[in-house]
Amino acid sequence: MTMNRRTLLGAAAAVPAFGALPYATARAQAANTLKLGVLTDMSGPYRDGSGPGSYAAVRQAVQDSGLLARGFNIEVVQGDHQNKPDVASNLARQWIDRDGVDVIIDVATSSCALAVNGVVKEKNKIMLNSTGATADLTGPACTPNTIHWTYDTYMLAKSTGGAMVKAGGDSWFFITADYAFGHALERDTGNLVKAQGGKVLGSTRHPFPGTTDFSSFLLQAQQSRAKVVGLANAGTDTINSVKQAAEFGLTRRQKLAVLLFIVTDVHSLGLQTAQGLVLSETYYWDLNDRTRNLANKYKGAMGGAMPTMWQAGCYSAALHYLKAAAEMGAAQAKASGAETVVKMKAMPTDDDAFGPGSIRQDGRKIHPAYLFEVKTPAESKGPWDYYKLVQTTPAEEAWRPLSEGGCPLVRA
Repeated sequence: MTMNRRTLLGAAAAVPAFGALPYATARAQAANTLKLGVLTDMSGPYRDGSGPGSYAAVRQAVQDSGLLARGFNIEVVQGDHQNKPDVASNLARQWIDRDGVDVIIDVATSSCALAVNGVVKEKNKIMLNSTGATADLTGPACTPNTIHWTYDTYMLAKSTGGAMVKAGGDSWFFITADYAFGHALERDTGNLVKAQGGKVLGSTRHPFPGTTDFSSFLLQAQQSRAKVVGLANAGTDTINSVKQAAEFGLTRRQKLAVLLFIVTDVHSLGLQTAQGLVLSETYYWDLNDRTRNLANKYKGAMGGAMPTMWQAGCYSAALHYLKAAAEMGAAQAKASGAETVVKMKAMPTDDDAFGPGSIRQDGRKIHPAYLFEVKTPAESKGPWDYYKLVQTTPAEEAWRPLSEGGCPLVRA
């Protein structure tokens, strides 16, 4: 997609922007062009929560940035990494080397995010990660070129896992997606459970992607007799796990901890089945006037669907990048991804998705986290009215302390 003052076009791939222009004009415009790539899951288990909605969110950020009216040309391209790290890294390299992409946004699936993390460091470009969850991106895998924007496995463990332990869930069994995200979420939640005096009785890992039958994993969870069954998976895997747990009768004697569950998952599952589940998010469309304002602008492009926290994170990250690039000038912002990230860290963040915030040395974007309970059908007042707020974790408490992450960028 190419955006300027006169056009706002959407497409599945990059649109040639300057083919008919005289050479000198083309060079002048190219120097003032910023190119954003939305690399995400367009066809798999995370499509509804990220996918086309993340692309729409970045487009909205471009419109809201005001840069089009200031003479900037902004191109947005999208790509499907198919939840495969090799596809993600190859596409990232192609975008940077051939297509001139300056910043890669979203990157669903932690294994893909870790792969792209290495590419942008090597190429001195930028990754603004919204959907990949592993907290290792601000830990041992942190780089000067990546910002982890929306949430991570540590925050999920502390908010949802901590609430379950405090409510008496002091013995756990995990059903875990067998890749980087699931491993990190099980690790971080298990560490928190044990730190609060609980026990981890065991775990089982299911293949990712492609699993639809969770019966054998649920049977192991039942046999463990743990008070809490922690679902360290996401997207359609969690939806199917919750459905089948109800069919197995597991929830009559054990509690389910949906460690990563977002508003589109509740929408797919339905309130009749999802009611009473406790979950953590950093954005909910009906949280306050600003979140509702973003949702009302966004839903038209998505057929009335409300943005997820992943999609809201893409909006917020893209908007902050564009603010920094505008202050630096497009040419300087394009010249060094690491220098642009330094500028982004130095600027306070503020947008309709998360309100005021900041970015730490380790690349962790800081804002509050919220614990929600899914409403009953009788409590819901209309479409997408799914959550009631249980508690808020302040921004300074929601995330792993700098001293515990092991990020080499952190200075004592």
